[in-house]
Amino acid sequence: MAIPDTIPVLGVPWSDFLFVVFAFFMIVAALLVVVLRDIIRAGLAMIVSFGALAGLYVLLGAPFIAGAQVLVYIGAISVLILFAIMLTQSKAGPASLVFQTQAVPAAIAAVVLGFVLSLGILATDWGEVAEVIETATDELARLLFDEYVLAFEVVSVLLLAAVIGGVFLARHEEREQT
Repeated sequence: MAIPDTIPVLGVPWSDFLFVVFAFFMIVAALLVVVLRDIIRAGLAMIVSFGALAGLYVLLGAPFIAGAQVLVYIGAISVLILFAIMLTQSKAGPASLVFQTQAVPAAIAAVVLGFVLSLGILATDWGEVAEVIETATDELARLLFDEYVLAFEVVSVLLLAAVIGGVFLARHEEREQT
């Protein structure tokens, strides 16, 4: 049985519905990263935000970039940040954050940035840009996994060694202090 192009009850295309769902989860998770006081939960919200962004990349027809998003940001950077958080003593943020005093200027900057981005989005011819992006990612994937696969693997092993070294140093310093 084939999946229909639109949602039967709503009559909305699946791609539009999934875009709204991914965008909603990404924005809510990004706000939670900034608002939550528990830093571990903020880190987990960051992973949800990165995952929703990867879903948007898939919808845009860029599965290579979505895979890189999952591997690099969710698989490496987020996990590294959570390890660093868990190795520290305090897991909660301070009672009064510095950012609370900068709320009004940040809101003004966000509105100005949103306006400038809207102008840029509306002024861009997206048909030509999509063709260039598709060609560039195909060539990048071919180069990365054909010619530079050894360098790619060496970098991944070095990152793994850095994480293991960081955990070792953190545990070693804990033993010396007690």
